[in-house]
Amino acid sequence: MKNFRGGKIVGNGGRWQSLGLPFVFLLCISFFLAGFFGSALFSQPDEWSMQPRPKPRVLESVAEKSTAPEEDRRFDPLAHGKSGEGFLTSIPFQVLSLNPRALYFPNFATAEQCQSIIKMAKVELRPSSLALREGETEESTKGIRTSSGMFISSYEDKTGTLARIEEKISKATMIPKSHGEPFNVLRYEIGQRYQSHYDAFSPSEYGPQKSQRVASFLLYLSDVEEGGETMFPFEGGVNMDSNYDYSKCIGLKVKPRRGDGLLFYSLFPNGTIDPTSLHGSCPVIKGQKWVATKWIRDQEQEDYYPKSN
Repeated sequence: MKNFRGGKIVGNGGRWQSLGLPFVFLLCISFFLAGFFGSALFSQPDEWSMQPRPKPRVLESVAEKSTAPEEDRRFDPLAHGKSGEGFLTSIPFQVLSLNPRALYFPNFATAEQCQSIIKMAKVELRPSSLALREGETEESTKGIRTSSGMFISSYEDKTGTLARIEEKISKATMIPKSHGEPFNVLRYEIGQRYQSHYDAFSPSEYGPQKSQRVASFLLYLSDVEEGGETMFPFEGGVNMDSNYDYSKCIGLKVKPRRGDGLLFYSLFPNGTIDPTSLHGSCPVIKGQKWVATKWIRDQEQEDYYPKSN
């Protein structure tokens, strides 16, 4: 029951007075702070949830770093020599074989570059020829190579396409551009092929050589619906016996795809011919095959640079 004395409420409220003013003051401050921080905490959950959480920094090993996405990795170019470059170059490739040493380069050239090369070569095509061994004749070797082709140097291409391709091949092989023969642009139609052969010339069969073909780079200029694969019948050391039929299309096969490149080495590091570098072009069954071949030698080629007038 409440009573009024001198205008003050006296009743249960008297208990608070008995506790003292300091205690009541501290209690009020506690409730105020709790309400303030509580309202701030519960008023912003949606805003915080929309913000990305910072990733914890962890110590990564070298192996872990090597598997990180390419865009997350950064490299700074090093100091370089006069013939070097001040930027990084990335040319993706796949190792197809170590016997022979063969590498595959996807998307090495653009579709526009491939079409440009075909356009400039198409009007100059002639039946492909062979380097003949002692005792061979054009008649006796008829049917071994049935494609059409032409030769063109990069300085003859006014569009600059071949010069850019040649520069990229030099980077991929780490062999100077001046060691390359002119491009041999070839067209294979239905049924046409190139039987198994070596790009390097054995002195015992072809006589003394001023220089030797070290490697070959094939740039596929077109897709082939069926057939036309580049094949390595001795890949891995198989089929290497006297009974091998050089007209058969067996072994490791590389299907032509427009813009892709194939690099293989004809010589061992000691300069001798790698017997597993034997290769050929399977017959085209459906469609056409266009390819630009760059043979690379162990010495600079005298006719690489244009002749001055």
